[in-house]
Amino acid sequence: MSFPTLFIDIILPLALPKLYTYRVPKELNDSIVVGKRVVVSFKTNKLYTGLIKEIKETPPKDYEAKYIISILDDEPIVTAEQFLLWEWMAAYYLCTLGEVMNAALPGGLKLQSETKISLTENYKDHLKIINDKEFLIIEALEISNIITLDEVSKILDQKTVFPIIKGMMDRGLLLIHEEINTKYKPRKQVYVSLSEAYSNKELLNKELDSLGKKAPKQAELLMSFLKLLYDDKERKEVVRDELIKYADSSSAFILQLVKKGIFELEEKEVSRLSNSAQDVEDKVDLNEFQLQAFQEINDHFQEKDILLLHGITSSGKTEIYIHLIEEVLAQGKQVLYLLPEIALTTQIINRLKKHFGNLVQVYHSRLSENERVEVWRNLLNKTSNKAYENISVILAARSGIFLPYHNLGLIIVDEEHENSFKQYDPAPRYHARDSAMVLAKLFDAKTLLGSATPSIESYYNAATNKYGLVNLTKRHGGVLLPEILLVNIAEEKRKKLMKSHFSNLLIEEIKTALDKKEQIILFQNRRGFAPILECVTCGWSPHCINCDVSLTYHKSNESLRCHYCGYVGKIPKSCSACGNNDIKMKGFGTEKVEEELGIFFPDAVIARLDLDSTRSKYSYQQIIGDFESNKINVLVGTQMVTKGLDFNNVSIVGILNADSMLNFPDFRSYERSFQLMAQVSGRAGRQQKRGKVIIQCQNPLHPIIQHVLMNDYEKMYSEELSERNKFHFPPYHRLIKLTLKHKDFSLIDNASFHLSQDLKKVLGARVLGPESPLVSRVRNLFLKDILIKIERESSIRNAKKMIMDTIINFKGLADYKSVTVHIDVDPY
Repeated sequence: MSFPTLFIDIILPLALPKLYTYRVPKELNDSIVVGKRVVVSFKTNKLYTGLIKEIKETPPKDYEAKYIISILDDEPIVTAEQFLLWEWMAAYYLCTLGEVMNAALPGGLKLQSETKISLTENYKDHLKIINDKEFLIIEALEISNIITLDEVSKILDQKTVFPIIKGMMDRGLLLIHEEINTKYKPRKQVYVSLSEAYSNKELLNKELDSLGKKAPKQAELLMSFLKLLYDDKERKEVVRDELIKYADSSSAFILQLVKKGIFELEEKEVSRLSNSAQDVEDKVDLNEFQLQAFQEINDHFQEKDILLLHGITSSGKTEIYIHLIEEVLAQGKQVLYLLPEIALTTQIINRLKKHFGNLVQVYHSRLSENERVEVWRNLLNKTSNKAYENISVILAARSGIFLPYHNLGLIIVDEEHENSFKQYDPAPRYHARDSAMVLAKLFDAKTLLGSATPSIESYYNAATNKYGLVNLTKRHGGVLLPEILLVNIAEEKRKKLMKSHFSNLLIEEIKTALDKKEQIILFQNRRGFAPILECVTCGWSPHCINCDVSLTYHKSNESLRCHYCGYVGKIPKSCSACGNNDIKMKGFGTEKVEEELGIFFPDAVIARLDLDSTRSKYSYQQIIGDFESNKINVLVGTQMVTKGLDFNNVSIVGILNADSMLNFPDFRSYERSFQLMAQVSGRAGRQQKRGKVIIQCQNPLHPIIQHVLMNDYEKMYSEELSERNKFHFPPYHRLIKLTLKHKDFSLIDNASFHLSQDLKKVLGARVLGPESPLVSRVRNLFLKDILIKIERESSIRNAKKMIMDTIINFKGLADYKSVTVHIDVDPY
């Protein structure tokens, strides 16, 4: 019997424009399935984990196919629908399948390849001519037997060592090999059970009497074991660590009972994910306005696959989502519930688990790599843990779109306007909201976009009948929208009524709320203590050594930090330019607000919710949980406090500096300012209380602030639409941004001009730039931006092809090969 020669196209985790073809050893033919992982050698014999994308019998024309080394999976780990989504993302966002694969797969499903070297058996026969560097390598190997190339780099104190290693290999001194390290390690626990012989009660009692006389500690341990089984009649075994803790004993005594044939031990793989039993509650009945919206949503879904639910803050959108989820689960289908921030999962997961119990699973970047792999495997139903085989509701941040669904019925994108759904670096620079719509289409599922302040594009699509639109204009329980008060801080400063960064009105309202045991949220969209330190005499301020940006002062650890590259500097005692000692802080961040508020209200418990205070895994949950349970009186935060959090006792919301958002140089600054202020205002006045919002600003008559004051989204939308049409911005034009990077400013300047001129030859006036961005150097790389505006009525596919062809020709020029070009489709 002859076996066909099979070849497979592999997706490698590299930015390769095409798939690479490998040959399959004939003994592995029956094991080859699309979606499995394989280990292959690529580029200077380095090993990679690739994914089988296609099986064929045709060899590649331009090169001889290497053999694959091994197959890693018994079953595929990637589904056909996932591959279709990846292909769409690669085509739409102008990146490679390898880059999409890197973003999609949890780290635990990728393998690390580490090159190691060792000495040959007869290396001493070739030691006649070696240089100093080779002597150091041989000396290290004689001590350690095997070392990595990273270790060689440290020994020689140089980065590039492969030419030296290759020369030593050619002369028979060294062997080189790769060691594959699997990142994912299953969690295992040891279980204790009674041996079959002691299932006889008489024999067991006799043994207990004997142990009580000869080995009382072992007898106590055995009694504790039996007590645990008695408390739970269905249990046949006990986790060893649980038994040791319960009995206040040790593993040595367990081993003694194992030797006597009383206990048996078995190691089992267990899940890292919480599967504690949940008391499932009945869903809450919808009020008349929610019920009407719910019925309208179902009516629209008869004709349209995508719908926008425009519901004002505190209108009860989540309860409508719960009713929709229940309908989809009743059809035996899955639901993906996307949220923009991990912080929001803390509250929503509790609400969903009350209704759906352990059908709900969370997936986001704060899970460990092993936990993320378990979610992935559970959805593939490749788990021995039966408690997870019916996971039907996935609550996730943007990476949730990459999971292996098999029967998706509904995707809910909550707070759809949030730019946290956009991935900026690295590629693929995708938008989870837009990708979710494509994912839903692959399963013939519905997509529901929810927001109190929808993005201009989504509202435009709904207004032009591309999406369905349902409005929910009444707050749940008849709660009134908060009273919004404007404070002119320019006038307050002139009258000397400001107390640090707090107006007299804000201080009085905080005091009143604290006296009533109510809570306060203060919003300041800058973290740290002070954004800038500045010399009073000459205006010098400390800057990052790697980026063209001033360093932010963090008082908690007395450091200056760059929020772009993470560089940490020391606080200068004097001006580096003129030597003057008078250096003052300008501006203020959440850290300073927290500290100064403590001076005015020393008895209040004040906490901060920003990137610096939430770095640990459970810090979000801890802070939000403490605020919900009224352990915190005042919560100071950045954008994190604006994103859909629901607190029952908040009566005052303060926006400390509205102008910083309005004056940001971005065509979306007015839209985002309205969204931020409206969203954070919505945190006030819930559960039968009308709250107050105090907005501190330099210009209370600014149109956006007036729209927030009147809660007039439609007015803001119509004005923005007019401006967007006039200046060729979305939704009337599509944007593609090219960012060029290089460490040589002169080269990047010439390269960006050359590329822009080439693009203008094929796209004309649609090409703008090159221009230096606001921060023109990051991590010692200079940046130049080129912006391309494509009319909606033009073929975006043809435009993208022209752009890619031009970039390929540009990268083919010898002078510009070292220039990096990042492509960002729908960049803002």
